[in-house]
Amino acid sequence: MERNQISSASDSNSIQADVLVIGGGPAGTWAAWTAASEGAKVILVDKGYCGTTGATASAGTGIWYVAPDPTSRESAMASREALGGHLAHRDWMTRVLDRTYANVHLLSDWGYPFPVDDTGHPYRNSLQGPEYMRLMRRKIKQAGVIVLDQSPALSLLVDAEGAVAGATGIHRQTGERWQIQANAVVIATGGCAFLSKALGCNVLTGDGYLMAAEAGADFSGMEFSNAYGISPAFSTVTKTLFYNWASFTDEDGTVIPEAGSQKGRSVIAQTLLKKPVYAILDKATEEMRSIMRKAQPNFFLPFDRAGIDPFTQRFPVTLRLEGTVRGTGGIRIVDQTCATAVPGLYAAGDAATRELICGGFTGGGSHNAAWATSSGYWSGQAAALYARSLGQKALQRQVKQAGTPQANKPTIDPKAVVEAVQAEVFPYDRNYFRSQSRLVDSLGRLDSLWQEVQTTGQDTSNDPTQVVQAREAAAMVATARWMYRSAIERRETRGMHKYIDYPELDPTQQHHLISGGLDQVWVKSQPIANQTEDLKVLAGVGR
Repeated sequence: MERNQISSASDSNSIQADVLVIGGGPAGTWAAWTAASEGAKVILVDKGYCGTTGATASAGTGIWYVAPDPTSRESAMASREALGGHLAHRDWMTRVLDRTYANVHLLSDWGYPFPVDDTGHPYRNSLQGPEYMRLMRRKIKQAGVIVLDQSPALSLLVDAEGAVAGATGIHRQTGERWQIQANAVVIATGGCAFLSKALGCNVLTGDGYLMAAEAGADFSGMEFSNAYGISPAFSTVTKTLFYNWASFTDEDGTVIPEAGSQKGRSVIAQTLLKKPVYAILDKATEEMRSIMRKAQPNFFLPFDRAGIDPFTQRFPVTLRLEGTVRGTGGIRIVDQTCATAVPGLYAAGDAATRELICGGFTGGGSHNAAWATSSGYWSGQAAALYARSLGQKALQRQVKQAGTPQANKPTIDPKAVVEAVQAEVFPYDRNYFRSQSRLVDSLGRLDSLWQEVQTTGQDTSNDPTQVVQAREAAAMVATARWMYRSAIERRETRGMHKYIDYPELDPTQQHHLISGGLDQVWVKSQPIANQTEDLKVLAGVGR
């Protein structure tokens, strides 16, 4: 059998690999390609069809690509520090800028069609998601990676010492279970948008967080998880760049002051709590309009279908929660290889914390895209080296499923659980503008919901839809609890975390918040200086 083929679903029910990558977006495909390039046998599993699902595949995105000029690099890093509440790390920023620059040039060498400017120089600051991910799928297949589409992972496998040893999952199309034993695992499952209908986020439900936590991993920056994207009220498209050329008004046409400023998202949220908000892209010139349509054609599809010209006609807008997809919180990584606190487990892309380069303010598309390609590269490389160090004996380990087995329990109602979580995380006056009383109130219900999920269990049948939806529901409950426990502990306003009880930034809280736990969620602070020193030690610097 060819390394990049599986002749039938039954062939893949119990297989082995050096490295298992969970998630087929940019971070997952970079991890798979790098691990395979190191000589590892790699399997990649995707909840959907690798190359077409997820936030990147659905749209164009900027990328934090900066030429290696000291002045340009300094400006690029400095521009993020204050926005992120001075929680980002210069050493990580530098590493990501270097790696992204190299990887973007690899994309060019592989044939990605970067446009050129009037002088003939390629413009490499943005990527078209469909072309990008189509290319990445082709490259990993060429590298010998086995790709299992429509095969979501459900839980990790661990050995007797607690090291990660693979994962289990289900094939959506057949209902058959699969088990992959691997020396190392990379979680690249993306963030969690709580099924808010934001474009490309229907598969981003925090599954990787829950799997990692069950194996013993923890999180960083989960309070920075209240990212909302502007969207037409009748659309799922949350690409927000073009709103820089918009005027915002109320229903009678009165301009809403400061809605188009840097703090415009907050102004729009406050207004939406009281009345509808409308937008019109009337600040775009005729030349800009043509460029915009070419740059992000899918932005305009909902308008064209509705018969609306967004440049000349007002349209209603809303804010859709993008959670940790555009937030910065995620699985904590403990060294420069993107290893987690669990041996054999690595995290990349939006599944991992992006505080290291963004601090507490969203990286939007560009910084997150740079982090995805960089962390994917490093995690895949490190996972392959780790797998090689264990040798073939590692595949003979006695393994078990991480977490608590759910067999022989009644099943939950996924739809009811999801709606209950959304009721706590969607409202602007609960998640966007946070207060201690509302956070405590929400956590009381979320904690009860978690107990219900644990008591009733998850679907153990072979109905793949029910199995996956039950797992997604549990993951969303867990994610919301890590978010809100962390939010309560950061008693200040910093980055995107807006705490109305503590409206000012507190210099004494310039630290990271680490969280974890399932039945009992815990939160502790970690000084930035200590983490930087830990990273140097773990990476072998100065030994």
